[in-house]
Amino acid sequence: MERPAAAPKPLTGRKVFLMLLAFFGLVIGVNGMAMKLAISTLPGTEVDSPYAASLGYGREIMAAHEQASRKWQVNAQIQRSDNGGATVQVEARDASGRPMTGLKFQGRLERPTDKRADLPLELAEVGIGIYRADAAAVAPGQWDLVLEGDAKGGHRMFLSKNRVVLN
Repeated sequence: MERPAAAPKPLTGRKVFLMLLAFFGLVIGVNGMAMKLAISTLPGTEVDSPYAASLGYGREIMAAHEQASRKWQVNAQIQRSDNGGATVQVEARDASGRPMTGLKFQGRLERPTDKRADLPLELAEVGIGIYRADAAAVAPGQWDLVLEGDAKGGHRMFLSKNRVVLN
């Protein structure tokens, strides 16, 4: 005796509705999770307002021309410490080669890919025209060493940004 074949279950409107609901629920859920992960790992913007930054562009060009006309000789060195940190040393000389004292140098080690890893540096004058700072626990890799030199009165007299590699 042969068994009669079971009749296939009919495709009802309710089943189609539940399948559509499950499909779009899955798509929206995956997109929501991807969006949450993308936002939580975003390091941030370079500037808060591009318009305001563009207004200051002319001042930056003028400051660069003034810096070039001073003909300062500023040499920076960065060395890895035994404890995993780094030491930044800056030697500043004027146009005639004399060491410059009384400047206030500030610096930053900036990660090119992630602003959250930036490390501020406070350089102290340790000798005539020699400024030094220590940065603890600097991860290996590429960094941008940003140096700003201020004269008395807080006016920025020097700005430098250089790519360095720390092993």
